Amino acid sequence: MRPGTAAATTEGNSGDARPRAAVFDVDGTLVDTNYLHAVCWWEAFRQAGHHVAMSDIHHTIGMGSGRLLDRLLGDARDHDEDEALSTAHKVLYATWFDRLSPLPGAAELLRTLAARNWRVVLATSAQGTELTALRRAVDADDAIFDATSADDVQSTKPAPDPVCQALDQADAAPERALFVGDTVWDVKAAQRAGVGCVALLSGGIGEAELREAGALAVYRDPAALLAELDDSPFGRIP
Repeated sequence: MRPGTAAATTEGNSGDARPRAAVFDVDGTLVDTNYLHAVCWWEAFRQAGHHVAMSDIHHTIGMGSGRLLDRLLGDARDHDEDEALSTAHKVLYATWFDRLSPLPGAAELLRTLAARNWRVVLATSAQGTELTALRRAVDADDAIFDATSADDVQSTKPAPDPVCQALDQADAAPERALFVGDTVWDVKAAQRAGVGCVALLSGGIGEAELREAGALAVYRDPAALLAELDDSPFGRIP
């Protein structure tokens, strides 16, 4: 039995037996990591002789590494260098694993949704080893129905693959799901999967940019969403 299955498989509040899925990005949404990723990529680029502005890197966080490199270094780059750059980032980021901090209200939000019969699924562009560290930081496995990482899909965000995979895992239709993320790439991935996106400011992307991308609502962090949960888009799916 998956963690959280017992709480998640009962009928919804309205008696509708169709599952509801609360799909969550993790980096920047549940765990305060986006700026750590930016610093680690900056150092990986520096070690390889590339000078990339930190602000440009920050706006690519949330993509998989291949898409991130395409955007920052261009398709004309030496692709033979990609694996070394990605490995350097992973090694640098791994030094933070024991110090990762959950964002305010992250675990409480997941547990509240699970208790309300939402199937909580994580959908991240991180790879499996990173996801393990992130889940440890959140410390709410009892509320998590399932999870998918970059290892489980063909294309990472902003492609819809991670969100679609999460819907399959939850056995939920797009109209019975919401995606919670913190970047424009999260919003785009959710839209392409036919799922509404609730955005958080905790990843460092501004409200105007998130709303312009198509976010249904924007909150400061998981705690702020939890405080307004009944009046949020989650309160509109019975």
